[in-house]
Amino acid sequence: MVRPVKKMLIILVAAVVIGYLIFSASYFRNMSRNKVCESFGVVIADSNQYKFVSRQDIMGLVKRYDLDPVGRKFSEINTLSIRDTILTNRLVESAEVFITPGGSVVATIYQRKPVLRVISDTKGNFYVDNERRIMPVSGNFTVYVPVATGIIDEEFARNELYDFALFLNNHSDWNVWIEQIVVQNNHEVILIPRAGDFRIVMGDLNDYQAKLAKFARFVDKGLNVVGWNRYSVINLKYDNQVVCTKK
Repeated sequence: MVRPVKKMLIILVAAVVIGYLIFSASYFRNMSRNKVCESFGVVIADSNQYKFVSRQDIMGLVKRYDLDPVGRKFSEINTLSIRDTILTNRLVESAEVFITPGGSVVATIYQRKPVLRVISDTKGNFYVDNERRIMPVSGNFTVYVPVATGIIDEEFARNELYDFALFLNNHSDWNVWIEQIVVQNNHEVILIPRAGDFRIVMGDLNDYQAKLAKFARFVDKGLNVVGWNRYSVINLKYDNQVVCTKK
């Protein structure tokens, strides 16, 4: 008879403990839901690299849509709505909004990452980000990326021009050397270098790596010998040759 009684006591104690835990969880959950939010924090996680958006921008956006959590009970706060509102800012890549144990709401923000800046005669001024998406420029911050000007449509910017800009970004020698990419109405490209008073005619962007390599050889064996101010145009359009126009 001793063992069945002991077993019953163990079951009874376990039931009491489980019941207490369930009651405690429910009680403290209700208590936390009735607790008032004390502060709203915004963390721009990549602010050391980009400064397109500020803490004030995000807080102002949340207040504009009457979603400021400060002074509200947690039962009245919808963190998903706050997140979705923050994502309406087209300079924001992602956002996480959560409630801290200390009674605050915190939003962690990541910004979009531009690869190319476009100043188009027909489509205005915009960036292309690392996902090949069009993103607006910001009055708060300008990032150092290749700049393309001229007659540029969004499709060309997101494809051939993006690939060329990404190559420049990944090859610092070329990126520093080329000041501007000029696009003509037939999508042919002219490069404006930082050094030398001449223009580099690329033609279309097919085989751009080979064309740049050809230009590098020409600099080594040509411009460094005859001088950098002898030509006004250096044309790389043609296979196996460099055509120059004298000043």
